[in-house]
Amino acid sequence: MAEELSQQPGDQSGVQLVLDERDLRTTFSNAYRIHTTAEEVVLDFGFNMANPNPQSGQQQLLFKVNERIIMSYPNLKRLAGQLVQIIKRYEQQFGEIPTNPAAPRGQQPIR
Repeated sequence: MAEELSQQPGDQSGVQLVLDERDLRTTFSNAYRIHTTAEEVVLDFGFNMANPNPQSGQQQLLFKVNERIIMSYPNLKRLAGQLVQIIKRYEQQFGEIPTNPAAPRGQQPIR
């Protein structure tokens, strides 16, 4: 698959980007964790679920990390800007996205 790639808004260089998706994996994520250093940002993506084997009698939440993405601050800033634009377009069409949706019926949030 080939797409036109523009590095900066308004850049008309028209560099062709060829995508290699042979090793592409699709993973669902309902949770994330962020670590930072002076040079990079580490994004862990994964799945939150009730721990099926809690070590104590207390309810536990298990964060199963599936993917780790390490990005430089300039790349992260570009990604953040694009994500903001995607969310604005979505909310204009479908309404505001709640950031803390209610738990499905019959489930209580784990605290």
